[in-house]
Amino acid sequence: MRTHTHTCTPWLRAGVPYEVSSRSVRIYQPAKTATQSGRAETNYWRLDFDVKDRWENPLMGWASSADTVQALRIRFDSKQAAINFAERQGYDFWVDEPKEGKFRVKNYSENFKYSPTKLRIARTK
Repeated sequence: MRTHTHTCTPWLRAGVPYEVSSRSVRIYQPAKTATQSGRAETNYWRLDFDVKDRWENPLMGWASSADTVQALRIRFDSKQAAINFAERQGYDFWVDEPKEGKFRVKNYSENFKYSPTKLRIARTK
């Protein structure tokens, strides 16, 4: 049985232009949206490409770019799957680990608790 060893880079095998394959990507887990209390859209990992040069469109004043992959977001079920994909494609990547939120115990009755040393009414004038 004969095996062939390919010495070409992954971007060449995949048919991806060098400009796209030499990009750096960020792998991260999206944060919970501020307007919702649920965590439904945070159970996956996302791969985003770095943004290349932009310029202001003189006619409309919008930000323009010739970069077509800046809007591309790839979704993965796990961090390791995203890392494996980036390594297979030959991308330079970095991983942003999710930050754990601090949970503070809030008790509504604390607003009305009597404290002899604490001024309950703040006077503004």
